[in-house]
Amino acid sequence: MARLSQAKLANLNKTFEERTPEELLRWAHEIFGDRVAAISAMQKSGSVVCHMLSRLRLNIPVLFVDTGVMFEETLQTRDRIRDEYGLAVRTLKPALSMQQQTAEHGILYLSVEGQQQCCHMRKVEPLLAVKDDVDALIGSLRRADGGPRSDCPILAVDPEMNAVRINPLANVTDEQLAAYVSEQPIVVNPLHEQGYSTIGCNRCTTPVMPGEPKRAGRWRHLGPWSQYCGINPTDLDDDTSPAIDLPQDLVDRILGQKTDFMI
Repeated sequence: MARLSQAKLANLNKTFEERTPEELLRWAHEIFGDRVAAISAMQKSGSVVCHMLSRLRLNIPVLFVDTGVMFEETLQTRDRIRDEYGLAVRTLKPALSMQQQTAEHGILYLSVEGQQQCCHMRKVEPLLAVKDDVDALIGSLRRADGGPRSDCPILAVDPEMNAVRINPLANVTDEQLAAYVSEQPIVVNPLHEQGYSTIGCNRCTTPVMPGEPKRAGRWRHLGPWSQYCGINPTDLDDDTSPAIDLPQDLVDRILGQKTDFMI
């Protein structure tokens, strides 16, 4: 095994700034083969990534974490993307139902600490259950989303998943995203038209008023201290350079290098 740190991805990230999202998706398929999957919460950006995967015919599966308390519109969007895009969508679920979790732990999402625990149990842990199946995950984070995502890299390491996170839409602007949606037959979660700028669980997501930040509707009842669930490692504060362990030949392919083991 070889160590792949975020620092080692710095030069590659610079060169990838000029790549189109489609080029980055083809690169992901070429490098990781059947060890890459996309992850989508069935929001607009994720729908765009899914449409690109379908149009490019890359045969990359899509992971969807169903927390058990998703909006019905989100589940319908998942089914439409599966059927209309012809993608293999794999639904992941937490170990406990919300009723079981509440009976055992109480209503966690009523406090900041509880929200973090709830999100980890219902979002992060189902994804961790399939960590041995993938070396890379394709997401839909964009710098235009603001907050911690303003500096979102195209490539990032995810130590908890021991995988590379690929964000092909990282430098796509709101205007570019809107143009793609208007020009292509995109399946869009209908909640976006009802004032939801971002969409999560029905317990903790509300519409956003004009002039509010995009993520103002997430965990509104907890104030400004809780705006992220932790499923995306680049949303978390970094005080060290994270790293993951992958086979040497895969690290070489990612970085476009050749390791010489001769002394």
